[in-house]
Amino acid sequence: MARAVQRRTLETRARLLAAAESVIAEQGFAALRVEEVVLRAGTAKGTFFAHFPDKDALVAQIVGARFALYLAEMAEGPAPETVADMVRVQMPLIGFMTSERYVFDVFFRYSGAAASDEIGPIAEGIVTYVEVVTDWIAGGPFRTDVAPDVLAEGVLAFLLQAMAVRFCALHASQTVEETFAPYLQAWLLPR
Repeated sequence: MARAVQRRTLETRARLLAAAESVIAEQGFAALRVEEVVLRAGTAKGTFFAHFPDKDALVAQIVGARFALYLAEMAEGPAPETVADMVRVQMPLIGFMTSERYVFDVFFRYSGAAASDEIGPIAEGIVTYVEVVTDWIAGGPFRTDVAPDVLAEGVLAFLLQAMAVRFCALHASQTVEETFAPYLQAWLLPR
């Protein structure tokens, strides 16, 4: 009996996620509404809230899953040998994360977990991101006076800054790439 309930619970969660993905594909992340998700999933609103505390938690699951796919692609490819390569390899991820302000906001909000029960796919992805970048730095022609994992944490900080600046009216004309590359150049290859 418990397995049947568990299977039904997993199937319901999968239907909710699939319904949300469908709405996002048609209308974007910002247009996502709980009412539309439950209607498409064929569930009650209470069922939605039994699976997700709010809409942002649902979106965090979807963003986290996509983040993981981009990270897998980054990890599978050859390690960047220059700062320009490092930026270029990350552009698909950056493009997704800055595709909508709402995506970036959810990503940023869920990028760190205040408590262990809050650790989700985005926070887990951040750990993976730092591991991937650490490997790149350790195997590349980058500075060696600072530990690669510390440098990778800095790359993450610069990435978040460059993406955030993208949504700032004062810097709207500058691309994320134009902001990110000089930070990395100064951080990874100081003169």
